[in-house]
Amino acid sequence: MRATIQRVLQASVEIEGSIKAKIGKGALIFLGIKETDTAEDVGKLAEKIIHLRFCEDSTGKTNLSLLDTNGHVLIISQFTLYADITRGRRPSFTEAARPEKAIPLYEQFIHHMQQTGLTVQTGEFGASMKVALVNDGPFTINLDTSTL
Repeated sequence: MRATIQRVLQASVEIEGSIKAKIGKGALIFLGIKETDTAEDVGKLAEKIIHLRFCEDSTGKTNLSLLDTNGHVLIISQFTLYADITRGRRPSFTEAARPEKAIPLYEQFIHHMQQTGLTVQTGEFGASMKVALVNDGPFTINLDTSTL
């Protein structure tokens, strides 16, 4: 399971011309799920993100977590995090999980994040989405459960 996390001042997702979700200060999480991911990966990744100290304190140091700051979270499914470009010029997505495998894990991840009490918004799995954000920093982190 992979996540690209961007610390944001605000972020939103638009689907078919309508804003589906919008958040204030917090994190935009692009979530990629591969075929071999499990519920254990969901818990491992969610807990890492929840407690990751990437938010600034009053002195400008990254000492605070989303829980510490009551940050908002926008979760967007993104199978392209598993793009393989080792051959040719067109990405292959064979490592990305099929919807029947990915959707339950995506929903478990959302549920895990919601259980923390954080404000959590989402995109729509499989939809064509327009994501807008104001990156705070910029501050972007990539995580992969294979290395956690």
